[in-house]
Amino acid sequence: MILADFDYVRPAGLDEALVLLGGHPGARVLAGGQSLLPDLGNGTTTARMLVDVRRLEELRGIGRTPDGALRIGAATTLAELAAHPLVLAGAPELAAAARANGDPQVRNMGTAGGNLSAAGRPTDLPVAALAADARVELAGPGGRRTVTAEDFAASGPPPATVVTALLVPAPGPAAAFEKTADRATRYPLCAVAVRITPGGPRIAVTGATARPQRLPEVESRLAGTAYTTEAVLAAFRAEPRELFVPGRGTSAEYLGHLAGVLTARALARAQAAPS
Repeated sequence: MILADFDYVRPAGLDEALVLLGGHPGARVLAGGQSLLPDLGNGTTTARMLVDVRRLEELRGIGRTPDGALRIGAATTLAELAAHPLVLAGAPELAAAARANGDPQVRNMGTAGGNLSAAGRPTDLPVAALAADARVELAGPGGRRTVTAEDFAASGPPPATVVTALLVPAPGPAAAFEKTADRATRYPLCAVAVRITPGGPRIAVTGATARPQRLPEVESRLAGTAYTTEAVLAAFRAEPRELFVPGRGTSAEYLGHLAGVLTARALARAQAAPS
């Protein structure tokens, strides 16, 4: 039950939504509500106004930009993202990450933009966006701009800003996502996404770390080598233990090993993907 007192507004377009957010301190963006509504219910966050952008057509849909990038509207549901042919063919790590989120109800209500923006939660989509070298498109008081998925994962959306889309570079089918879920919450105890590029692998991890992040040192150790399980585990053993955040009955050593095992599986799956 939500006992908080707030106004609810459903704007007719994105411009109206931005005016509402900019003109009402404490206003929050509502899309799928899978993170925001529980937080309002348990009192961990507050809002003076909810600006519902879920039905704005300009935030929906999946297609390609003129330069060939994949454009995923922020209000696209996780279920739509997981099943879309363009995503399955060109960004399989994103499709798998969306498919791994929660249960069918969460995937049918939760949105791509909301999953990327879920502050304080180790959600699945950000780590796949990092591996894919994606960019997050934002609309705010200064107009539209894009930031790297890595910068967005570190800072989240600025005030009075709406996430409008996720932009993924030209198709990269040699990619994969692996996850070990926390049984109680279904959030990742550890999740890993990889994408194999001509320059070597891109590897990102979440759940086991304080926030979603790439592992450039692991990538460097594996560049130009065969991605055997032994090589991957050795690359992870060389990482500082403080990178991995123990909790929920786990140790840093266990999480580091788990991240290595999941990365080895993901690289094997990516290599086996049809070109």
